[in-house]
Amino acid sequence: MTRRNKQSLADDLFEITSRLPWWVGVALAALSYVLLHAVAQRPLPASMHAGQVGNLAVSALWRGLVMGGQYVLPFIFLLAAGVSAFKRRKDAQGHDAAAQRADGAGYMKWRDFEILVCEYFRRQGFKVLDNGDGGTDGSVDMLLQKGSDRYLVQCKHWRALRVGVQPVRELYGVVATGRVTGGFIITSGEFTDEARDFSEGRELQLIDGKALLRGIRAQAEAVSAPVVRPALMPEAPPRIAEPVVRALPVCPLCSAEMVLRQVSSGTLSGKRFWGCSRYADTRCQGTRKLT
Repeated sequence: MTRRNKQSLADDLFEITSRLPWWVGVALAALSYVLLHAVAQRPLPASMHAGQVGNLAVSALWRGLVMGGQYVLPFIFLLAAGVSAFKRRKDAQGHDAAAQRADGAGYMKWRDFEILVCEYFRRQGFKVLDNGDGGTDGSVDMLLQKGSDRYLVQCKHWRALRVGVQPVRELYGVVATGRVTGGFIITSGEFTDEARDFSEGRELQLIDGKALLRGIRAQAEAVSAPVVRPALMPEAPPRIAEPVVRALPVCPLCSAEMVLRQVSSGTLSGKRFWGCSRYADTRCQGTRKLT
């Protein structure tokens, strides 16, 4: 998306707010009205000396701006909140449509594929800080955050070609120097064996088209599943506290339990890490650091 060189302050406020969750725009609308309305209700001085005529003119001009702003700013924020809600709804519909297709994201255009990836990570509990808007040639398309950890994401919407090792090496170089926890490379197609071998044991996760389709289908099923509410029961007697059992970590991609693995070759030979227990069945590439 090409950004115009010159934009008014109202355009900037609208664009920034429309990228935030819709409820933020509603809160900003209410806050701006309350603050500006309070200022607009303040009376002007009843009388001023001859030398203060300039100050009176400035005060009158400022009050006029505030009186208009108490309605204009909330309108901008509410309009941006509506656009944000519409975008999120459209993103959710695109996610559900991809989940119902046999080819998943294969039919999508580049921009739609990137939006689908954003929605996929949002439903995984990540916060999308930046979705790039930099086109298909950038090395990083979006920045994610979960807790205090940050991740870089690169999208490869290649329908015919397999993603080789070179893009994986490039993203790993950015991850290694970018002070982030790790990175994801997502493609609507497949990865070569060389690319997968290079990512093994490193803080990179490769998600091909089949794995992405399984993930979005699982997310769609989780959203549509009915919520079973327990029936009201009489209060149970207090129980003796049971010892806490530390559970195994779960895969960040498919939520399966993880097992300890060890790099068998390369410069990181002998390094241990958590790997997805479903790797042998589904080739899931989910990994976590061993802490």
